[in-house]
Amino acid sequence: MACSPMRRTVTPPDRGPPASASGAQAHYRALEHLYASAPINNLFESRLEITAPGVARIAFDVDERVYHAAGAAHGTIYFKMLDDAAFYAANSLVSDRFLLTTGFNLHFTKPVRAGKVVAEGRWISGKRRVFIAEAHLTDEEGDEIGRGTGTFMRSRIALSGLDGYRLPG
Repeated sequence: MACSPMRRTVTPPDRGPPASASGAQAHYRALEHLYASAPINNLFESRLEITAPGVARIAFDVDERVYHAAGAAHGTIYFKMLDDAAFYAANSLVSDRFLLTTGFNLHFTKPVRAGKVVAEGRWISGKRRVFIAEAHLTDEEGDEIGRGTGTFMRSRIALSGLDGYRLPG
């Protein structure tokens, strides 16, 4: 089978987060749009909100569609939402490149069967090539149901070259 050539996007030099508050807000909205445009989110309906530099929040509902055989949410949903929250917290600090998850440690602390769940991610360290961020999941009673820590690396993929990354205006 022949392989098609990989699409390459020329990227500008590395730069940090946008210098102005309005530039940062535009970057956050573009990342939220990128998240919403990902096909995986057709399977796991959720909403991302980047609230500050290095902080991301994802709200979603758990129901029987994501249950394992014993009638509680499968670990897939824990990993996906924790990874996404930590990832977007870290990528909120990078305005030119898409980050890649290079490792993620996950701890399940409580099963969840149904209801509203929130994943909150926070950047911990790293500002150039490698970033570390953590995330935790809470159920609608405010109990922690899972937590994780991820390592994310700057890729060669330009955010501006991704169809879903759209700056407002």
